[in-house]
Amino acid sequence: MLTAPQQPSLDDSESPAPSTAAAPLFSAKAGAGDSGSGAVGASMASKYEDVKAQTAALLRLYHQTRDPALRNRLVEINLGLVRKEAHHWRNQCDEGYDDLVQVGCIGLIQAIERFDISRGLAFSSFAMPYIRGEIQHYLRDKSPTIRIPRRWATLQRQAKKVIARLRQELGRSPSEAEVREALQLTEQEWRELQLAQQNSLLLSLDAPVQVEEDSVALGDTIPDQRYRSFQLAEEDRIRLQNALAKLEERTRQILEFVFFYDLTQKETAERLGISAVTVSRQVKKGLERLAKLLSQDIF
Repeated sequence: MLTAPQQPSLDDSESPAPSTAAAPLFSAKAGAGDSGSGAVGASMASKYEDVKAQTAALLRLYHQTRDPALRNRLVEINLGLVRKEAHHWRNQCDEGYDDLVQVGCIGLIQAIERFDISRGLAFSSFAMPYIRGEIQHYLRDKSPTIRIPRRWATLQRQAKKVIARLRQELGRSPSEAEVREALQLTEQEWRELQLAQQNSLLLSLDAPVQVEEDSVALGDTIPDQRYRSFQLAEEDRIRLQNALAKLEERTRQILEFVFFYDLTQKETAERLGISAVTVSRQVKKGLERLAKLLSQDIF
């Protein structure tokens, strides 16, 4: 395994660790910070700008030379992105923090390799889906479960019932505000419920759906196969939502019933007053259309 480069890290919570031959690629432990709040705030802001500037310069140089030392330096100064995501998942699984950091670094390296400087994107925004996706892929293979607080699990079940009830009463899909009001949740509680819902994989992108002779999954419409297996990275979820909004109303409604609300094609047909064959054809048509829309907007 590679050892971390010897240059001091610019990350605001990382102190340079002694180098050892058997050390992992990057250390997950954070060092002590300054105690003066004003000085710390100014120092953090300055270091953040330094990291952005150095990252941009190093990315240009790395993509010209492909020097592994430059790549390692890029990982080292952007390690805070990995630690932030590792902290998030550490509270929801049984895996060690250090292990999550090591896995997240793999995603960070992939982001470094794939980043296109000419597009003018912020590297941190580009890298986070790769870091998150790598950790999630690891957890799917390694961890038997993702822990979700009991209250949120109960609310998830209630939300599905409320959505089904409101759809029957309103004759359309209810808005988020209508569901939140029916559940008597504050906006903050609703956001927390949505996060818990995402983490518990309420929307299963790997669940196959039989379409005529083929078995397909909604996640198959996302071009990058690497990160479909656990859940969509945040940016891909946004892309999928935008693509769904561009579909014909009936096609979009059918896809939502089948993939988002776990209805069978027969149940969907009964709800909409159409045949199961029509539902099957619309699912296939919708997935093909989604694939085309999403292929036009790949990293």
